[in-house]
Amino acid sequence: MGRRLTMLLGLLSEQLRRPPRHLGRRLLLGGAALMLGTVLVSNTLVNSSAQGRLYSDVQAIPARPVGLLLGTSKYVDGRINLYYQYRIDAALSLYRAGKVRDLILSGDNAHASYDEPTTMRADLIAAGIPAGRLHRDYAGFRTLDSVVRASQVFGQREITVISQRFHNERAIYLARSHGLDAIGFDARDVTGAGGAKVQSREYLARVSAVLDVLRGTGPKFLGEPVLIGQTPGPDGQSTP
Repeated sequence: MGRRLTMLLGLLSEQLRRPPRHLGRRLLLGGAALMLGTVLVSNTLVNSSAQGRLYSDVQAIPARPVGLLLGTSKYVDGRINLYYQYRIDAALSLYRAGKVRDLILSGDNAHASYDEPTTMRADLIAAGIPAGRLHRDYAGFRTLDSVVRASQVFGQREITVISQRFHNERAIYLARSHGLDAIGFDARDVTGAGGAKVQSREYLARVSAVLDVLRGTGPKFLGEPVLIGQTPGPDGQSTP
């Protein structure tokens, strides 16, 4: 991602060094260069924060008590969303290998007909994970909310984030910026036009993440603490 941004910024800088002909054109190029520079800096900060913290081999990743599975919609245009399916597969791999004991299922539950955490829970239970090891976070509206709530609501100091690599990088940046020791397990990526569209939006998502950290933005909701690691209850929440 960063290499393409650097090339574009270099081309714009070259244009700006040429003798001025039209003020409007130079202003337009200058604005574009500023925007690209902002994107490049944000991308560099996110990548640097995640360096050495990403794993794609289930045997190589260190074991941690709790994984944070980042939600997305299960279906897109009536078909299974591969981003969703590959994240479920990755979470199953970690659990079956003994690399996580419990999973926080963090996603959007903005209204009754859309419930990412419960959908993930149903699929993971069907695949063999006990319900008591699955803890739903209904207020994971954004990646920022998910990682901060993993710390401040679910009481975690270290976490394994589960998503695609580009998403894990941003999640780790946000987590570490809020004092949470995070590593990432990379789910299989999605190729083709659909994958390219999602990943192109990641540039702006990284700018937004850096701005959130600089502004001290917090999650939309916090709430009562949820204890993980004690006696698991039948509804997927821990009890003393």
